[in-house]
Amino acid sequence: MQIQFKTLLILFVLLSFSPHILANGSCNNENTAIPFSTSSSDFTIHDNGTVTHSVTGLMWMRCIIGQTWQNESCIGVPSVFTWQQALTQSGTNYAEYSDWRLPNKNELASIVEQRCYNPSINEAIFPDTPGSRFWSTTPNTTRSSSPYTNYGSLAWGVNFGYGYVGNDTEANGYGFVRLVRARQ
Repeated sequence: MQIQFKTLLILFVLLSFSPHILANGSCNNENTAIPFSTSSSDFTIHDNGTVTHSVTGLMWMRCIIGQTWQNESCIGVPSVFTWQQALTQSGTNYAEYSDWRLPNKNELASIVEQRCYNPSINEAIFPDTPGSRFWSTTPNTTRSSSPYTNYGSLAWGVNFGYGYVGNDTEANGYGFVRLVRARQ
């Protein structure tokens, strides 16, 4: 009788914590000393290959351009773009919406998962994401507090290898594209 009680107690403890662990996120590579920054519970998953981030109110494609949402994962080879080519992806028709656009650097940074690295993204929400640069709409052509404001040929992006926001030369760089839209 005592063995059954211990077994039930262990099972209860495991079941009590499992949903919380799964609700937080998923990383292939992680620093367990850092709490999850983009908890899975912050996203509403839709059946059409999109998610809505409750923190920002933005709807994201779960896959990047070049991949297809199929069987709960992203299938295919991601397309690589120059910054100018990335800009032309706005207006793509996907999941019955045609108002998809390239995110700005702050929007893209909002889905960086600080606990994960290579890629630094919640892989339960955004599976099969390369740990590399993703383009944003914000070219560095306006005056701001950035030290790079005098270099108009630089474009901002987020590198999901380690989750940092940075800029690179528009003409020489290549990156991936994940589109976003305002949730209505």
